[in-house]
Amino acid sequence: MDLALLRTFVTVHRAGSFTRAAALLGLSQPAVTSQIRSLERQLGRPLFLRQARGVTPTTIGDELAHRAAPHLDALVEIVEAGLDDEAGVRTLHLAGPPEFTSVRVLPALTKLVSQGLAVRTSLVSAAEEVLDGLAAGHHDVAVATARPRGGLLTATPLCDEEHVLVASPRWAARLAPGVLLRKGAVVLEQLPVVEVHESLPFVARYWAAVFESKPAAAATVIVPDLRAVLESAASGAGLAVLPRYLCEDALADGRLVALLDPPVPPLRTYFVVVRTGTLSLPHIARAHDSLLRAATDW
Repeated sequence: MDLALLRTFVTVHRAGSFTRAAALLGLSQPAVTSQIRSLERQLGRPLFLRQARGVTPTTIGDELAHRAAPHLDALVEIVEAGLDDEAGVRTLHLAGPPEFTSVRVLPALTKLVSQGLAVRTSLVSAAEEVLDGLAAGHHDVAVATARPRGGLLTATPLCDEEHVLVASPRWAARLAPGVLLRKGAVVLEQLPVVEVHESLPFVARYWAAVFESKPAAAATVIVPDLRAVLESAASGAGLAVLPRYLCEDALADGRLVALLDPPVPPLRTYFVVVRTGTLSLPHIARAHDSLLRAATDW
């Protein structure tokens, strides 16, 4: 049996779509369709059920994928290991949200860079866009705030991010001690808000988790970078909701004040995501492991 047909089959099985598999393999969709039909003729069994959106494997297809995929991944690992030795330097294509990638992820990979790994980074705020780029083969490793569905991508929880409601000391001084616990979000309705988007993603998530309500006011300052949100809030532009890892220094030196310490702070989970099967590639596996080890201190 032609190994190229099996490789195409496993890719389609993981991708759930001829179109997405074609992009990953660098083939046209008709070529992928033709290869799957050829394999089905050789086996005398249908491997996929064609649907309006993508394909679903038959029981025979699932069985074949379960038996074939580990061996194909092992062959790829052998080939890639040889390339690693010959090329000397491998390039890791990484994607993730700008702030977290800059502050956490890239420093965690520094040791690998010193050992010869080259890194090319795409900073993308939207989790869906990050995962779509990974699925399409544009990235090797992605850090995202959403867990992907289906079998094409494999996600591992990386760390939880705590969100903190903050403002400059000037704004904090206008709030009586304990007033937020007694009266809730209504107290904050007259304060200006600094956010990354008009939809108030961080403030809305915090309000829902802590106050069980929606924010009443629109943002006064919109800037699509949490580091800029931090600086705007610290300069007195208004309140903001920020990840603790990003604002802990500003809290420590007094540039920002935490307005509330809820019993259960809002959290957001980060995942490190790869295409299924690619952890057999040494440079991807090393980066994946380095991130997981570093995250134990985050």
